[in-house]
Amino acid sequence: INYIETSTWTRQEHNGFSHQNPSFIGAVLNLKPTAARVYLPPDANTFLSTVAHCFKSKNYVNLMVGSKQPSTVFLTAEEAENHCRAGGSIWKFASTDNGLNPDVVIVGIGSELTFEVIAAAYLLKKRVPELRVRVVNVTDLMILAAESLHPHALKDDSFNSLFGEDVPVHFNYQGYSTELKGLLFGRPNMHRVTIASYMEEGSTTTPFNMMLLNETSRFHVAIKAVEGGAKKNEKVRLKAHELVSELRSDMADTRRYIMEKKAGT
Repeated sequence: INYIETSTWTRQEHNGFSHQNPSFIGAVLNLKPTAARVYLPPDANTFLSTVAHCFKSKNYVNLMVGSKQPSTVFLTAEEAENHCRAGGSIWKFASTDNGLNPDVVIVGIGSELTFEVIAAAYLLKKRVPELRVRVVNVTDLMILAAESLHPHALKDDSFNSLFGEDVPVHFNYQGYSTELKGLLFGRPNMHRVTIASYMEEGSTTTPFNMMLLNETSRFHVAIKAVEGGAKKNEKVRLKAHELVSELRSDMADTRRYIMEKKAGT
């Protein structure tokens, strides 16, 4: 059975909670691991690869969550195939020094949520170039599960190769945080993980305001990256308060702009 969801809370423009609630992800996660598969392809090429894979599969319940709106294509067709085959990978083009020796790892799961992670990495490169950032995208949600709990789950060594062994990790996730917490339960050193996700905030408003209201915007991701990176990088620690204050000011300015323009329409 193949389900495709393309009307999500991240682009809320009409109905309220009825078009926002992402709990169907949890419903699929609660199925037996031999049947459940959840994919969140981040762009058009990964979506094509995912659809092709799911339509050929048998005896699975496949849930594909993506966007029906025009959006950035991050990967070539070949890169998308490799990325989907792995279930997740380091996005070197958005990372510092191709992701080597990071102070912090920021992870996008979901198309719009990943876009905000990429935007946050760009912000950080401009504002605090001394912060070493690794950007990771996860397209197969099941790779996060403890290796004994799902056939797609990464072994701990592979998990650490993506997310590091003791580096702060921040997830920007399409669904509810409890879903990720359940999947990650049993992985070592999970005290270093923070999760931003849908908080049941917002109604008919602008897409970016939905990100602000649910604390998944590029500004929120950048703040978490600074706070996490400051634990390891002394140069970042010295200016962390200043950077966070600046990013919070950017958020306030953006909220004012949204309300002024939205009120005038």
